Amino acid sequence: MSGRERVVVDFDQHSPEYKSGFPGLGHDLREQGPIVWSDHHGGYWVVVGREALGEIAKHPELFSNDRDRDKGYKGVAIPAPDGDGRGGFLEMDPPEHMDYRRVLNPLLSPAAVERWGPLVTEVADACIDAVAETGAVDFVDDLANVVPAVLTMGLLGMPLADWEVYCEPAHAMVYTPPNSPEFVRTFRLILRMVESITASIATAREAPRPGIIKALLAARDAGAPLDEEGIEGTILLVIGGGFDTTTALTAHALEWLDQDRGERRRLREEPELLDTATEELVRFFTPAQGGGRTVTRDCEVAGHRFRKGERVWMAYGLSNHDPEVFERPDEIVPDRFPNRHAGFGLGIHRCIGSNLARLTFKTMLGAVLRRMPDYEIDTAGIVRYDDIGTINGYRHLPARFTPVRKEGAPLADVLGRWQERLDAGAP
Repeated sequence: MSGRERVVVDFDQHSPEYKSGFPGLGHDLREQGPIVWSDHHGGYWVVVGREALGEIAKHPELFSNDRDRDKGYKGVAIPAPDGDGRGGFLEMDPPEHMDYRRVLNPLLSPAAVERWGPLVTEVADACIDAVAETGAVDFVDDLANVVPAVLTMGLLGMPLADWEVYCEPAHAMVYTPPNSPEFVRTFRLILRMVESITASIATAREAPRPGIIKALLAARDAGAPLDEEGIEGTILLVIGGGFDTTTALTAHALEWLDQDRGERRRLREEPELLDTATEELVRFFTPAQGGGRTVTRDCEVAGHRFRKGERVWMAYGLSNHDPEVFERPDEIVPDRFPNRHAGFGLGIHRCIGSNLARLTFKTMLGAVLRRMPDYEIDTAGIVRYDDIGTINGYRHLPARFTPVRKEGAPLADVLGRWQERLDAGAP
């Protein structure tokens, strides 16, 4: 596509049609072009071609993540939310964006993340122990919600036991539409969560625990241009990203392995496949489906002309099924390599927690395959998010399995022991 030719499609990533049509819907759109226009939500471009997506991601100076009313920038959500608050450094452009990312990068490097492996393993086993003798589990409530939440608390330097304070609102703020009868209750939970974050920042000033909050405050004290709103927004961003996306990926993987018992057996017998399988599952299901941008000035990128102020939706999920890049795009190929997926985003805003997600996901999946090898999903009890246009997630994924013996300490004891270690400066 070139010039100002505009191919208009009936597309809304928040619609029931998107949920039921993903990922095949992307092929219909790509037949009309790698970049198409939707009139929904005030109008926006939808980038469904993987190569076009990659080109746009190289130009943050032309496609802004920022939410700045004075500049007319509307952040990463389409439709843009009410209010002026920004979603941490995800809704910042360079150089401001890098001021925050520079602080977090050392704490989320592969080596730094690997040190959390023992905690993740113990928490995953404790979650399974809690249901081991019952033969019944909700993989979301009992496992996939818990492990990433506990780990995120540890990374931030918050009390591990506070995962329960944040877990429900962190998920509910994604899956509860503003027009839902549940929204008032969800909004109150979110307010309580924000109040708790503010209190945690105040506590960290007096008695800081090692972690992200301490690092952000220390960087500001040392002269880094980090403000209160940016610090609070970044903490909320870490909680949202840390809790919800890995939960979604784990649920999708467990449902797929219930449908394909041969691949389940293969992953149990060949655990070395978990590395490539993880990338493939991120590609296929894409927990974080996309993100919005605002065009900063008239420009031409990927053979397409954009005008200042236009909105663009980077359709990571749909582009991950582009047959021009991925052979057999709508099949899960566990040993696919190379795998140029956009499941963690692209460019300078690529997911900073990708190493964390991989570790947590592989640990949880490995624990289930080892201890619940014969699990069977209760398909009638599956509840997915009504709206998967932001996070392609699940609320419930119940299953039955042959009861097994407990192997370790209860979750409360595990958290108590690890809290003592973290307070002493480990890992």
